[in-house]
Amino acid sequence: MKKNIIYTLFAFLLLSSCENKLDINPQGKLSEEVIEINETWVNQQLVSAYAMLDGNPGYFWAPASNWVLCDVASDDFHKGSSISDQPPINEIERYTPNTSNIYLSRKWKAIYEGIHRCNQTINSISLAIEKGTDFDKLKGLEGEARFLRAHYHMDAKKIWNNIPYIDESVKEAVRNDVDVWPNIEADLQTAIDYLPPVQTEAGRPTSWVAKAYMAKAHMFQKDFNAAKLVLDDIISKGPFKLVEKYHDNFNAEKDNNSESVFAVQNSVNDGGRGFINGNRGNRLNHPYASDAPGGGCCGFFQPSQNLVNAFKTDMNGLPLLDTFNDTDVTNDQGIPSDQAFTPYAGNLDPRLDWTVGRRGIEYLGWGPMPGMRWIRDQANGGPYVGKKHEILKSQEGTMSAAGLPQYNAINTPLIRYSDVLLWRAEIHAEQDEFEDAKNIVNQIRRRAANPDGFVKNSDGTNAANYVIGEYTSFPDKAYAIKAVRFERRLELASEGHRFFDLVRWNIAEQTINTYLQKESNLRVYLQGAIFVSGKNEYYPIPLDAIDSSGGVLVQN
Repeated sequence: MKKNIIYTLFAFLLLSSCENKLDINPQGKLSEEVIEINETWVNQQLVSAYAMLDGNPGYFWAPASNWVLCDVASDDFHKGSSISDQPPINEIERYTPNTSNIYLSRKWKAIYEGIHRCNQTINSISLAIEKGTDFDKLKGLEGEARFLRAHYHMDAKKIWNNIPYIDESVKEAVRNDVDVWPNIEADLQTAIDYLPPVQTEAGRPTSWVAKAYMAKAHMFQKDFNAAKLVLDDIISKGPFKLVEKYHDNFNAEKDNNSESVFAVQNSVNDGGRGFINGNRGNRLNHPYASDAPGGGCCGFFQPSQNLVNAFKTDMNGLPLLDTFNDTDVTNDQGIPSDQAFTPYAGNLDPRLDWTVGRRGIEYLGWGPMPGMRWIRDQANGGPYVGKKHEILKSQEGTMSAAGLPQYNAINTPLIRYSDVLLWRAEIHAEQDEFEDAKNIVNQIRRRAANPDGFVKNSDGTNAANYVIGEYTSFPDKAYAIKAVRFERRLELASEGHRFFDLVRWNIAEQTINTYLQKESNLRVYLQGAIFVSGKNEYYPIPLDAIDSSGGVLVQN
């Protein structure tokens, strides 16, 4: 379903946790007698529920990728741009967001608007059945609606922890001091039961996708025994497999490949306004230069030095699990683009240069990244730019919107098959099955080591000294867990997992404060920042949500 968004009559209702009433006299209404409540109507409402995955409409920077609330909040990325642009993100990066932070408010509203639309769809299904529509025609649509409702609630759960669960029967504010995981799992089980194993339209979930989400729910609850049953089913019988080249997961022409489990469907130049269905979540996360992808707007979402250093490898091509941040990969901080610079010559994991734009390294056909000239404020955001959400130069004008190049057709991955595999490796490590954990990690690394998938110079040579190898053993539990977690960071960087992983592993305080000790010397605005255990794992619930609930919602 390359997105053709159909907005229902109810698209502009903002739901915080209860029904809001607008003090506007109705200008007219459509009764059930006028609207034919049938399969077509239900599907239109369902499509409007999909539209909220990226915060459409009106909730700017509230996308499913969670780049602000996850990646910038982790040790992987900075807000970037200039210190004075979008200061509420500075609060998130420094772990001081308050209840009026606009990015929290927008995300809350986007999530619960999505839930509201799912509930409208489910209620319409009941009406359609009453009016004579065969349930078999609606069964799959209900499975999709319940899947999306589970997705939205799970997203909120990761961000705020204490959230209200809103189903189709809720007519007033409900409490947020109850465990919503059973409700999420119930929706996912219905989705598993109702959804087909294959869909004819890209972007609609299958029963296999719902199973992957069920496994994710178990992983966040540390229910490894339940998770491994689902994961083993997916791995042994499911339709997914790793693609041969790592970057094919971020190439707009190869969206919805065999590794894509579930992704937000982005499109441009699709017959409507040429940009509206594009990758809105990353629309300002482009290099700050007119000759770069995005056309000069706007320099946000810059990788940290810590992340770049994590891609260094030893003589055997293995990560430096404990010492990766002792010395830096060479960067061009403070060196103008018209002055000489020699890129780092040491061993690197090839995934680095598909994740991060570095000075002197080929950038998706746009030429070698020129360094400072592509950075809005190097002193603030550092010397690097993101890369996974950028189009190839050859795709300009086709996979980017004509006249508005900030929008492109690269799907936003929410779960990839490598994510599924690494969950299973994580369980193997936790349950002392070290050989099995090693084999899965090596499967991921083997794909990354495919030389056909390396970043190349214009003459066909490798753009850097790529050395990546496989583990020969995981000698003990501590090593196995560390290796699996490190692999998740390398494989999934900038895809909206890192901060939530650190929290579910209970290592956020240790990891982030260690990161801040060094990174704050590189980025002055981070000086004095500190992650407080028991406070910063989850965000404050927006004050406007609490107010609109009449005080039923309680603060974290």
